[in-house]
Amino acid sequence: CMSPKANTKIVVNRGNELKLVFPQKNAEPEKYHHLDFDHFYIQAMDGPNQEENILKSIDFCKVNPKWKFSLQTHKILNIP
Repeated sequence: CMSPKANTKIVVNRGNELKLVFPQKNAEPEKYHHLDFDHFYIQAMDGPNQEENILKSIDFCKVNPKWKFSLQTHKILNIP
C-alpha cells in the first residue's frame, strides 16, 4: 500500500493499493492515476473541513470510477 503526500518524491510506482488523502494541494489524483496499482482509493482529509472533504471525495469518485472512496479508519477511531 502506498499513500503519497504532497511535495514528496514518488519512489514506489506499482503495487496493490494507492491511497490518496483528498484534497491535497500539489497531490492531485491526476498525478498518480498512471501508476501501476491494482486499486486506487480516495480518502477524505480530516480536520475542520472533513464533512466538505467527504462530499468532495465522493463526488470525485463518481466522476472518476478508477478511484474508489475509502475511509481513514484510524482517524474515525481516533488512533494516532
